Order: sequence, then C-alpha cells, then structure tokens
Amino acid sequence: MPIYHRDDAKSWAKENMRGVANVLQPTFSNDLKQINEAAIRHDVRMCKKLGFTGTLAVSECGTTPEEYIRFVEIACDEAGADLQIIFHASFDTIEETGRVGKACADAGASSMLLSYPPTWYPNSDDELYDYNVRIMDETGLATVLFGVHLWNFGRIHPAEMSPNLVARLADHPLAVAYKCEGGGNTNAPHLQTLQMCGDKLLVSDPRDGNAPGHVAWFGMQWMGTSCFQYFGDNVPKYFKLMHEGKWDEAMEIFWKIHHARTTRTAVTQTYMPGAHFIHRQSWKYMEWLNGFNGGRLRLPTMRLTDATCKRLSDALIKCGIIDEVPGTMNDFYNGRHPM
Repeated sequence: MPIYHRDDAKSWAKENMRGVANVLQPTFSNDLKQINEAAIRHDVRMCKKLGFTGTLAVSECGTTPEEYIRFVEIACDEAGADLQIIFHASFDTIEETGRVGKACADAGASSMLLSYPPTWYPNSDDELYDYNVRIMDETGLATVLFGVHLWNFGRIHPAEMSPNLVARLADHPLAVAYKCEGGGNTNAPHLQTLQMCGDKLLVSDPRDGNAPGHVAWFGMQWMGTSCFQYFGDNVPKYFKLMHEGKWDEAMEIFWKIHHARTTRTAVTQTYMPGAHFIHRQSWKYMEWLNGFNGGRLRLPTMRLTDATCKRLSDALIKCGIIDEVPGTMNDFYNGRHPM
C-alpha cells in the first residue's frame, strides 16, 4: 500500500519528491521469453549510483501486465528507501490500468505517472477529467498528471491538457504534480498552471534544457521523467547545485553536456513527430553507454541503426561523458547480465 494516506499525498510529495527522476526499462532474457531479474536489479543500482531520486518503471517495452507487476516488485525490492519507483499508467484499457496500478501500489510503488490507452479517443475536458479521477481513485497513488503532444489532445486544447482541466484535477487529493510538456514551443502552459494551481501541484518540465529558468524563477524542486541517464550523473549533479545556489558550478556542467543534449533532441525528432511513440530501444542504447544493462526489447519496438548509435555515442565522447563505446552492438543486445 502507499506510504501515505490519501489526504496526505500532497504534503508527502512536497516533502519527498525532490531531485531528478529518470526512467527504468525492463530487460528480457535473450530469447525474450521472460524478464531478466539480475539485469533489472543492476539498472536500479545504476539509477541510485548516478544520483537519481526516483525512476519511472516503463510499461511500454513489451511486458505483459503480469510481467510488469513482477518488474515493479523487483524494482521496489532493490530500490529500498533510497529510490522512489513510479508506476507508469500506460496500458490498453482503463480496467487493466486500474488493476495493474493497484498491484504496483501494493508492491511498493510510491507514485504514478498518468498516461492514456492509445485507442481511447476522448472529445472533451470532462471525459479527460473523469478518466484521470477514476485511475487516481482506483490506484490510490500520488499522481503526476501529464500533458504532452503524444496524446493527440491538442484537438481539445492547444496545451494538450487545458490549464482549466489541470486546475480542476489539482483539487483531487492524489494529484500532486504536473509533467508539463505540451503546447509546443511556448512556456504558456507552465505560466498558467503556476498561476492557477501552483500551490497544489509540483510543476515539472522534463526537458532538462529548461531547468535553469524553472529552478531560478519558480523553484522547480522535482524534474522528471526522462532518459536522463544518457548524460551519466550530470543532470542530478547540476540540478542539486542549482538548488544549493552554486550556479557557476551548475552551469559549467549544464553547458558541458549541451552537445549531447542537442544530439539527443535531433535523434528524437527523426521518429517522434510521425510515430507519436518513444523509441525505447534507443533509450536502452543511450543508457547502456553509461553502464546500464542494455538488452533487447520485444515487438512492437523500433529498430536501431548504426548511424543513430554512432551519433549518440560520438556526442557523449565529445562531451567527455564517456571515453569510448563499451562494446559492440552484439554486446549491447546481449546485455551486461545475459540470461
């Protein structure tokens, strides 16, 4: 069960959701028939080693619902009290999302990132409101609301989730944060959310290039979730320094990794606009470069090309984040803990 009472979720989040939350992706055996516990535990330890305070247990990598629950159980067991495990509420139906979410709450997940079934087609803020409230009520987990262009909700409001909707949801006792990534190239969703309900939600922008302004101007205390491990331990480092007021040191790190940041963004732009889906296999490669297990994902997954991998690894070498690529592509696909 959650480590807080429903009515205390907001105060729990304000006290405990701090720092940077990355992502944790499942790893399978090399024949893709079962999950690889040793590899998952290795990756949880890497999250802790690199300084992350929380991690999203990704549910869009080909696990069955039962495998996903086991994945979260393993992650929570390895994380202990040092790392918050976030349930990823992304499943085919609302019923499945609620069932798996309750099981993950029982396993020790501390919070939930909301998502939506890809074939669900809401037509109003009221439908979105009802869906969000139902999932929060069923799981009982402190919830990160999430606005992003991937949902195709721009047809309802240009911000992907209207500020009025976010403000309504902010009144729910389990709504504790907002991952504000919608609205395109504008800070308007952040501004309106902060004005309307910033006292009720931790407003976060996972695009780390925006972190300096958000920390300086409204004290963004929690940033998540994304594949920040591509940059090694640098994002948690500079984020902590910013909050300590050590801006010269923080910005030195921020600019040191900027070439890798722009490279990752450019690679993302090759698939996100059309697919409206994250290239999780490329994220496995990004993290493998920095000591994570790596490994194969099940279909449906996008393919990796040598050109993309070279682009990503060259950027890390140029920034001094790694000295060399840690092996061949076969080494990456087999993983550091082959099974």
